[in-house]
Amino acid sequence: MRLRILEAAKQEFAAHGLAGARVDRIATNAGANKRMLYYHVGNKEDLYLEVLEGAYEKIRAEERTLDLEHLDPPEAIGRLIDFTWNYFLRNPEFLALLNTENLAKAKHLKRSTKVKSMHSPFVEMIRTVVTRGVESGDFRVAVDPVQLYISIAGLAFFYLSNSATLSVIFGRDLLKKDARDERLEHMTALVLAALTGKSTAAFGGAMPVLRAAEHRVV
Repeated sequence: MRLRILEAAKQEFAAHGLAGARVDRIATNAGANKRMLYYHVGNKEDLYLEVLEGAYEKIRAEERTLDLEHLDPPEAIGRLIDFTWNYFLRNPEFLALLNTENLAKAKHLKRSTKVKSMHSPFVEMIRTVVTRGVESGDFRVAVDPVQLYISIAGLAFFYLSNSATLSVIFGRDLLKKDARDERLEHMTALVLAALTGKSTAAFGGAMPVLRAAEHRVV
């Protein structure tokens, strides 16, 4: 029952935001009643925070399966970019939740006792890849792993969260498969060029790092 409530709540908050979400709809979609919902998860804001924490926990858990520590540094970064892009495509509700919480200035996330601790190992994983890349001569400089991840996520997030307006402005469907593939190739080339000092042209075309990822959206 708790899992059904959390899943129904995730869909409700993603579709309507915190202010527009209705506990009655969440309870109905979960096959519960309001009394049962409050018993399992507390009030609406408590439920929202638990959904938000669960959303972060899910992406961090999947990132841990990427096996980046056993890949050559450029391939590891390519796999991380590929995963992040395709995770956002497969989980649009995650982007919606982030938009909602950013509009609230992270008011609810600040109450979390879990989020910071689940991000520390992820940052260290990226730091290790970057350090190995510098030591091997693949990367020019040991960039801040937090800045690197924000850049990767930002390249994907902005494109997807603004795809409707950007498609109108530039007169092309940015969510067509060929457009999505082109975007992923561009992001990967851009980040690897910055890390290695090579031209973006060196990373164009069908890259091995893109074929290595397992969670591709088709």
